[in-house]
Amino acid sequence: MTVERSVVMTGFKHLDTLKELVTLHGGPGFEHDVRARIEQAFRAYTDDIQVDTLGNLVGVIKGEGEGRRPRILLSAHMDEIALVVTHIEKGGFLRVAQAGGFDPRTLVGQEVFVHTKSGRLLGIVGSKPPHLTAPEERGKAAPLEDLFIDLATSEDHVRERVDVGDRVTLSRDVYDLQNDRIAGKSLDNRTSVAIILETLEVLKGLRHVADVYAVASVQEEVGVRGAATVAYGLNPDIAVAIDVTFGAFPGQASDEGFVLGGGPAISFGPNLHMKVFRHLTSVAEREGIAYQIELSQGPVGADARAFQIARAGIASALVGIPIRYMHTSVETGSYRDIVACARLLAHYIADVGGDTVEGLSCY
Repeated sequence: MTVERSVVMTGFKHLDTLKELVTLHGGPGFEHDVRARIEQAFRAYTDDIQVDTLGNLVGVIKGEGEGRRPRILLSAHMDEIALVVTHIEKGGFLRVAQAGGFDPRTLVGQEVFVHTKSGRLLGIVGSKPPHLTAPEERGKAAPLEDLFIDLATSEDHVRERVDVGDRVTLSRDVYDLQNDRIAGKSLDNRTSVAIILETLEVLKGLRHVADVYAVASVQEEVGVRGAATVAYGLNPDIAVAIDVTFGAFPGQASDEGFVLGGGPAISFGPNLHMKVFRHLTSVAEREGIAYQIELSQGPVGADARAFQIARAGIASALVGIPIRYMHTSVETGSYRDIVACARLLAHYIADVGGDTVEGLSCY
């Protein structure tokens, strides 16, 4: 049973932290700057923090009581989609490939940073102007192989500074919109890091017997790699992946998007444990937290995919908030959804006892 020590709402405690995280850069395998800032934020809640071999950040918040306590993993991937330099063209123009899931239609005209061994270089993504395209090409989006990065400097200088394999990320400020919404380049999945931080803040006012493993995982955008290793290493009783889903917008099928401001989306499907799902929804209803249900019939595109089949299998869940314009430079979400998701997770953690874990073995 959940017992609150305080009825004071935490509000938007980590909004500024999220804004900072969104403006940092960390493509798959190069998350070190983002990880350093998240570690700093985690230290408000625990000094038991480790970084594993792959680069996952793990903070441990102990529960109350002696003996074998339930172990709950909360995981949010901290990497963002990126590009990688594949070739330096005559004139110093850079060709790139995917290190994540960019839609090339959104890249033309974007400002980017090329992260080199001697610092980052600002460039722009260019393409052939419509005036010079053949008539049959004008109605089509340029594929990634036809785009290039212009660093506005000589070929010799580019070859001196840039190496094949250097990562490229978007340069974009974070924007405050109306109705507690923000937009920026990497709300996927830095919003979920904010959810973990807000969860730990709410949890300070609750009693919980479960040990919480707060994880910022790596390389989700290229195959949930960090999730696979951290789940194997920690072997929790319950693993909750926190990731964004699709926000509703005009022209989208009604079953493919979720309402911004409508509360967190709780996923349900064969990749996820039925009893954990039901427990999450019952907690939401008991606490008066609005939520939405996302049906996932196949393997989910998030850390939970790896959690479910780690070791002998882990009881897994997937929750998160909807954002619009996913995998663009203006991903847009609601901080009220972040706070609602945090309240849900904190109260769920406070509800988990030894009997809960025992019951999970009987699917």
